[in-house]
Amino acid sequence: MPFLSHGSYRIRYELDGPAGAPAYVLVNGLTQYSELWSAYREALSARDFRVATFDLLGQGASDKPRLFISQDDQVGALRLLIDELGDGPIFLSGISFGGLIALRYAIEHGKRLAGLVPMSCFAELSPQLLLLGNALRTGLILGGTSYLQDLLLPMNLSDQWLKPLLDKLESVKRQGWLVNDVYALQNLMESFLDFQPLTPRLSAIAVPTMILNGEFDFLTPRALHETLRVEIQNSSLVIIPRAYHAFTLEKGTLTADLLARFAEDVLAGRWQGNQAVWVAPDQPGGELTPFPAGYDHLRAIPVKRALP
Repeated sequence: MPFLSHGSYRIRYELDGPAGAPAYVLVNGLTQYSELWSAYREALSARDFRVATFDLLGQGASDKPRLFISQDDQVGALRLLIDELGDGPIFLSGISFGGLIALRYAIEHGKRLAGLVPMSCFAELSPQLLLLGNALRTGLILGGTSYLQDLLLPMNLSDQWLKPLLDKLESVKRQGWLVNDVYALQNLMESFLDFQPLTPRLSAIAVPTMILNGEFDFLTPRALHETLRVEIQNSSLVIIPRAYHAFTLEKGTLTADLLARFAEDVLAGRWQGNQAVWVAPDQPGGELTPFPAGYDHLRAIPVKRALP
């Protein structure tokens, strides 16, 4: 189990796939850990990508400081990992909190990247997201990790995904208890207390950017992704049908295929961002379709845009 050193901290990471190949770096969400990317490591390695995953500070087997964990330290740890990968093309993707860390890296070190994929992400704490975050933090403090999971599971995943797990939910949750420390999670959440919006800095991102958003994402809805699409010039927004916030878990095969196809298009010179809006296919390998002309992609129902 290799580790990187960031100051006095140790960062656990994993590398898979052929050395010297274009690399994908995948950044965890707030309550996740690197083993949740195992299917992605297999799928992307099979497509001739090198894959790097790691536990953020406060997660998994990385160090878990009991005091404040700054987002600057998380970006610093990500930079160390990317420096380990050599000079070849690097594609960076992160979900939710991990997407925020990926955005910050792209703003500050974008010249090192060949492509960026923020997923279920945001550049600002909207009033709804701020209040939800505060409520989740209070739930963690008062009820512990198990209660936080009780809140997050129905917010993040569909009935279809949850129904087969209801009889074994405690064992699923137990794995989260084993790898995520309650105080470290609290400190991760508190790294938002002095959060400064990234929107004014998004225009610094010049690399090809594919923004992924679940159709039914409750925590980070379409309007938050629209900010990314509008402010990042070389971007496209891809809406994943019938997907929720944690679609990387629920629709892993499809998402891994979208990641691979994006990188293949960039490397082959086929990528055209154009700030377009697309609808992902239901199955891997299917065609992306343009969002229907004349309809407002910020609405949950097909409502025609008002004429100017």
